[in-house]
Amino acid sequence: MGVLVGKKAPLFEADAVVNGGEFVEKFSLEQYIGKKYVVFFFYPLDFTFVCPTEILAFQKKLHEFEKRDVAVVGCSVDSKHTHWAWLNTDVKNGGIKGVKYPLVSDLSKTIAMNFDVLAGEYDYDEETDQTIFDGEADAYRGLFLIDKHGVVRHQVVNDKPLGRNVDEALRMVDALQFNEEHGEVCPADWKPGDDAMEESHDGVAKYLSNH
Repeated sequence: MGVLVGKKAPLFEADAVVNGGEFVEKFSLEQYIGKKYVVFFFYPLDFTFVCPTEILAFQKKLHEFEKRDVAVVGCSVDSKHTHWAWLNTDVKNGGIKGVKYPLVSDLSKTIAMNFDVLAGEYDYDEETDQTIFDGEADAYRGLFLIDKHGVVRHQVVNDKPLGRNVDEALRMVDALQFNEEHGEVCPADWKPGDDAMEESHDGVAKYLSNH
């Protein structure tokens, strides 16, 4: 599994569905550079079981991300038409109606490959002289926090049965923004209002009063 932290997030242009039902061509994260932070997350497939719980949880906390100047963007290997159908299916029927943030279509699987979260890989079978796919042709639950310079500052990748914690994603946004504003570092389990730390000239980390 590749580590993208500290590197520029891979750029792409792809179909997406925004605002719960509008098709967009050539959607790109590049539009946010210099303007917003981005929480970009992958999920395996539309019309599944764990995925809607995460997608709806991000929507429920979307106002919290927006208060922090963060754009939330989801992505799977489904087509834009499947995204649209799922976005227009009631929650009681297994849908995600009411979700407003963009869902990107990675039908070619190249975005998942570039972020190194694809749950399989293409290979060449010499016996059949054909390209085959080894593994499962969908994505792990990868999440990437990208700063306003387009650099990945945090990533976490879960196996497909393991749903993510949206509050933890918010906490990481808070920690990053605190560090950028104050230049101090955030210890384990830090949350807004807690004491932060700085490293002194003698190399010893010291706690500071909260801001």
